[in-house]
Amino acid sequence: MRVDTFDFDLPEDLIALRPASPRDSARMLVVHAGGRLEHAHVRDLPNYLRSGDALVLNDTKVFPARLHGKRIGRGDTAPRIEAMLHKRVAPDRFLAFARPARKLVAGDTVLLGAALDAKVLSVGEAGEIELGFALEGARLDAAIAAEGETPLPPYIAGKRKPDAKDLADYQTIFAQHEGSVAAPTAGLHFTPDLMARLEQRGIARETVTLHVGAGTFLPVKADDTAEHKMHAEWATLSAETANRLNHAREAGGRIAAVGTTSLRTLESAAADDDRLHAMMRETDIFITPGYRFKTAEVLLTNFHLPRSTLFMLVSAFMGLDIMQAAYAEAIRERYRFYSYGDACLLLRAP
Repeated sequence: MRVDTFDFDLPEDLIALRPASPRDSARMLVVHAGGRLEHAHVRDLPNYLRSGDALVLNDTKVFPARLHGKRIGRGDTAPRIEAMLHKRVAPDRFLAFARPARKLVAGDTVLLGAALDAKVLSVGEAGEIELGFALEGARLDAAIAAEGETPLPPYIAGKRKPDAKDLADYQTIFAQHEGSVAAPTAGLHFTPDLMARLEQRGIARETVTLHVGAGTFLPVKADDTAEHKMHAEWATLSAETANRLNHAREAGGRIAAVGTTSLRTLESAAADDDRLHAMMRETDIFITPGYRFKTAEVLLTNFHLPRSTLFMLVSAFMGLDIMQAAYAEAIRERYRFYSYGDACLLLRAP
């Protein structure tokens, strides 16, 4: 499909720079099968689920992946360098996106923060580099935590600096396994009170892990979706969780995925017979209209940017015409978009 099929006009002032407070007070546009729209709030989520349903959350944890520093040891200049770590490839090595990458060649040394040395091992396409650090393992993790900053998406970071509030705001309350460069943003809406009310309603809580990587920040540059290559991300679904989800569906319950990352993990772990199986591997699944979903019937997600792979996914989930109409309504009603924005609850026909 042509990528411009998924374009729409989004007023810049609808991109949220701070989350709603409390988190579950964010607005929620409910999109029913067939296209009927309903306005609600995230705190109303228990009303749209039923006993026996299973809520699937991504328990990944964001790490302070953005580092600032300078190139050293070559010539009289020491140009400023920003490195966005996005994938660990060894105890002492990360893939990163550098700005400006044109200032770096293999063999350069960069000083990130006050005292974190790294060697540029290779320079690839689109500003991607591989960094080899002087530290490794837990010592490197501690140094990155001390020197790095919250990796807010560019459409927020371009308008304001990350601050101490983002350390909490850009992390879900159920984050456990560190490894993401971006939050699974639908999960940001959850509060302890909302979790308690979901449990009281008899809705099971299950977790998967997908470490959100570079693909979240990269625009789709191809003209056709068939030409776009997704970055692979590490995902885990335990055998125990897979079995519980299979049993829930057999008993008539629905799977409600919280966020596109949870949904992509589930779809990556599903066999052709629609049953879920344990998974611990990378996935580069790219979902566009025409895809046959095998798992979730419900998806809670934020509002996504034009021409993004995420808008393509929700269009596949509900139908392009329905999502175009839903987003037009959201813009008319001034819903807040993207990472710190409002939510959209999609109820797919079985």
